[in-house]
Amino acid sequence: MNERNPDGVTTADQAHKMNSDSRSSKALKVKRESGENVPVLSDDELMSLTVRELNHHLRGLSKEEVVRLKQRRRTLKNRGYAASCRVKRMSQKEALEHQKQELQQEVRRLSSENAGMRQELEGLSQRFEALQHFARTVAHGPVTPHKVNTTSVITIVKSGGQHHS
Repeated sequence: MNERNPDGVTTADQAHKMNSDSRSSKALKVKRESGENVPVLSDDELMSLTVRELNHHLRGLSKEEVVRLKQRRRTLKNRGYAASCRVKRMSQKEALEHQKQELQQEVRRLSSENAGMRQELEGLSQRFEALQHFARTVAHGPVTPHKVNTTSVITIVKSGGQHHS
C-alpha cells in the first residue's frame, strides 16, 4: 500500500506527478525558443492543430500563455473564416450577375416577342372589324354589285393573305 506524506499525498501520486512533470518539461523544451517563454508554433501550425493536440502543446505553460495562444489561434481561425466568406460572397456575386444578364436577355427577347404579338393582334383586330363591317353591309339586303364596296372586299382579301405565325 502507498504511504502518505504529511500533506496527504501518496508516493504513487508523487511518482505520477514526477512523470507528468518530466513530460511537460520535455514538451516545454521543444516549445520554448532560446530562453524565451514563448512557444515555437507558426500560425499555420497553430491553426492546423486539433484541440487535443493544442492542449497537449499547452501543457506546462502558464495560464496567461495558454490564454494568449488560444486567443491568437481564435484570431487566426476567424481571419480564415472571414477570408473564405469573402471568397464565397464574391463567387455568389459573380453567379448572380451572370444570372441577371441571362434574365435581362430573356426579358428583351420576351419584350420583342410581345411587341410582335401585339402587332399581329392589331392586324387581326383590323381584319376582324373590316369583316364585321362587310357582314353588316351584306346583312342589310341582298348582295348586289352596287351595294358591296369593292375596296373593302379587296382590303379584306389582301389582309387575309398576309397572316403571320
